[in-house]
Amino acid sequence: MRKILPAAVLGAAALLTPAVACAQAGIVGVEDVADTGDTAWILVSSAFVLLMAMPGLTLFYGGLVRAKGFLAILVQVGAVAAVASVLWIMVGYTLAFGDVGGGWLGSGNAWMLLNLGNVRAGTAIPESAFVLFQMGFALITPALMVGAWVDRARFGWVVGFCALWGLIVYAPVAHWIWGGGWLFSKFGTLDFAGGIVVHTTAGISALVVALLLGKRAGFPKTLMLPHSPSLTMAGAALLWVGWFGFNGGSALAANDDAASAIINTHAAACVAALVWLVIEKFAVGKPTSVGFATGAIAGLATVTPAAGFIAPGAAMLFGAIAAIVCYPMIQLVKRRLEIDDSLDVFAVHGVGGMIGSILLAVFIEPALGGTGYAEGMGLARQLVAQFAGVGIVALWSAFATVVCALMVSMIVPMRVSEDEEREGLDITSHGERAWEFD
Repeated sequence: MRKILPAAVLGAAALLTPAVACAQAGIVGVEDVADTGDTAWILVSSAFVLLMAMPGLTLFYGGLVRAKGFLAILVQVGAVAAVASVLWIMVGYTLAFGDVGGGWLGSGNAWMLLNLGNVRAGTAIPESAFVLFQMGFALITPALMVGAWVDRARFGWVVGFCALWGLIVYAPVAHWIWGGGWLFSKFGTLDFAGGIVVHTTAGISALVVALLLGKRAGFPKTLMLPHSPSLTMAGAALLWVGWFGFNGGSALAANDDAASAIINTHAAACVAALVWLVIEKFAVGKPTSVGFATGAIAGLATVTPAAGFIAPGAAMLFGAIAAIVCYPMIQLVKRRLEIDDSLDVFAVHGVGGMIGSILLAVFIEPALGGTGYAEGMGLARQLVAQFAGVGIVALWSAFATVVCALMVSMIVPMRVSEDEEREGLDITSHGERAWEFD
């Protein structure tokens, strides 16, 4: 049975670099040099993750909104990605992955990316490549939340909130699980590529912001149909391909672990999309393109925390469960509870990420084709670790989101005026229209 050490473990376990390993083995004169093959794969994976955000997420979300808000989505995602990247370089990386400082936050040794190592501890890649790859996660996570507040959030508030959120929510949680922090070291919580760090934080926070902002005018009685399902399909396709780097790159090496993660990622997306179409056929009479795209994304989000730990058969089961759970969750949030999480960030990303994080504890079992538990862990202890990780991160995300949202709202109001909302954010916030027809 192969054993893997993904990003969730490599960042926390402080494994030996090649030079240190050689020194302890009595081999002298060996430099701390990165592996070129692994480095090339991580650089390519970094590009794939950026592809997910821009243009993948922008087109996926943009097609789902009304035409008068299309450009606003593109600008918001782009601006959030930009400010998150700048802050990651300045201080975000060192908060998440700096030298361990008590298990809550990384130390300040790498602020402005000073004092980076030739090789990231526990890997065979340069620390600069690790920084770049993790930057993709740091920028797409707040960008996911944009789908919760379409048509009504003020642009300045969006940028300010997401900037603060990245430092107060994302960076600490990344440290707790991936950076040697207390959830990993004390509980043994696992997260291969972001089911907790990315999807749980973004999903819970999106739901909280949707409640704070309130509903769009006319919701839920007025039908607010996607203006371009074709763009949504194109965006979903880009997300699907980019997810290969998201999950495969989290092995932090060009090896069997990366290949297995990619196979599992693809399998889960395929099954989830197909099951979603079947559900739609029975529920609304026709399978839709938006349903196919949404189902695929649900499957991708659900398998993400376990992609490198499970067998392909388990990944297909993850995909089926994603569709079966996330589809009715959308109906519950929007129809029963009447919460205007406009593009279903919580129901798809949040719920999918949490479900996958819990299922991981079961399907990591070697008898089910998984990679096996860490020493001293078993099914019961791993379940406790996963529930603790999901529950604690969800609570922190909700609390910190309220604080961040209200703090920024003291400077920039959260919501646009009724007239601005009615006219559309493309023209009122940015002075442009996505589509001009003569």
